[in-house]
Amino acid sequence: MAKFKRRQRAALRAAQDRSPLTTWHGAALAALLAGVGAAHAQPADKPASSLASDQLTWQQCQRLADSKDARLACFDRWAQQQTLPAAAVPGAPPVLASTQPAPPVDASIPATRVVAVATEQGCRDRQYSTFSRFWELEEGSDCGTFGFRGYRPLNVSISAATHKPDVPTSPAADHTGTAVDYQANEMRLGLSMRTKLAQGLLTSNDPQKKDSLWFAYSQQSTWQLFNGEISRPFRSTDHEPEMMYVYPADFRLPFGWRWRYLGVGIVHQSNGQSLPLSRSWNRTYLMGGMELDDRFQVSARIWKRWKENADSDDNPDIADYIGRAEVTGRWNYDRDNTFGMTVRNNLRDSGRGSIRLEWFKAIGNPVTSNLRFHTQLFHGYGDTLVDYNRKRTVLSIGVSLVDF
Repeated sequence: MAKFKRRQRAALRAAQDRSPLTTWHGAALAALLAGVGAAHAQPADKPASSLASDQLTWQQCQRLADSKDARLACFDRWAQQQTLPAAAVPGAPPVLASTQPAPPVDASIPATRVVAVATEQGCRDRQYSTFSRFWELEEGSDCGTFGFRGYRPLNVSISAATHKPDVPTSPAADHTGTAVDYQANEMRLGLSMRTKLAQGLLTSNDPQKKDSLWFAYSQQSTWQLFNGEISRPFRSTDHEPEMMYVYPADFRLPFGWRWRYLGVGIVHQSNGQSLPLSRSWNRTYLMGGMELDDRFQVSARIWKRWKENADSDDNPDIADYIGRAEVTGRWNYDRDNTFGMTVRNNLRDSGRGSIRLEWFKAIGNPVTSNLRFHTQLFHGYGDTLVDYNRKRTVLSIGVSLVDF
């Protein structure tokens, strides 16, 4: 008991010698020591040897009711910590920190954030959904205007078809080509990018949602690289400038799906060749997309071809072959693998169109690299514009740059 009183007096002197800022802590310590005998008995949380290495709180010392020596040693240690400079006092154990429980996360909502923190990643911030990042549908997923973004994959591949390209034909007068000794195997080069021209056109009063106006350009070339007998020419190059407006949406659908955007666009496609190989058309389309968290995305387009004069129409029946609508589905199996399918249909009894199956495999770390091993199988009409009315089956294997 005499030892207890000596330690009590030492703790009181330490509290009195401190600055006014710490005097309150000393008084609290004195009050706690004075009430030792009346404290409720509780199981010991930690031995004193363990507490000595932590930043203590007086509540911890108070709970050491079963051992007076351990309790006094704890208060001695606590009193010493009160006299140290603030910079020298170690932080409180994490378990004792004053925290608030994290809000629940609704996994069915693509835009739900795991943490609410400031970020500069914008359209690359993965706490936003795939469509939100791609079309920059929200304030936090915005990357600004006039920066270049990926659209379709930038692709270099080797392709093999079931047969050589057929002689190009069209119902239009003077649009039937001549036979060329092309090979079935080719190189393919794909270029595609876009930029945002404007945003907030109709959503300027909404603090979160962002509508946007985009311009995109895509190009696909087929190169007879392995055909040295005819000097390895480019067989075709299709050009596709496009303008689209995207409006953000967030409608709940059955089974956890959410409708994420609506849009309208115009697109011109041509191969830039002269007669008899010239092919071109213009379309206006409506589009939309839905997703199931970050695993599945489905987008759709339906279009109407612009009417042309008969004497200037290179391909009057092109919509009957390439189609009038398309649906694209994506399955993000994991960070390394993505599978895709695009189906086009002419919405007529003939049922012409095409199907494209794709597999993207990450090369390197998918978090830091946008390079993908790309395998594609195409079957149907419209593999290239000059072959719009020729059915082909083509397998392509190469590498693609996505989401840059």
